[in-house]
Amino acid sequence: SLGHTLKGCFIDGILYGDTSLVGINQISTEIPSEFKLYQNYPNPFNPVTKIQYALPENADVKLTVYDVLGKEVETLVDKIQTAGYYEAEWNAADYPSGVYYYKLSAGDYSETKKMVLIK
Repeated sequence: SLGHTLKGCFIDGILYGDTSLVGINQISTEIPSEFKLYQNYPNPFNPVTKIQYALPENADVKLTVYDVLGKEVETLVDKIQTAGYYEAEWNAADYPSGVYYYKLSAGDYSETKKMVLIK
């Protein structure tokens, strides 16, 4: 049988271990004063870009990428995260050049920014 490793899990809402997906890093445990979505970098990019955001409190976080027509193309984050600063990576190798939007939703906060993929 193949070996499987459980890196982390939630039990009764408490996080044990590490549930982070590849490409999502907590970059600081310092607590921000407000929710914030930062401009991606590099921008324009090809094919990988990084998106940073700040959570002043624990929140159910969703970070989604949309194409220029508003169609959802990828969900980068969809989980509860603790307060802190985070960085998510988007690899757009499978997508055509053009304008994309990324939206952070966390609690009552929501913000959308624009990014440009140039191949």
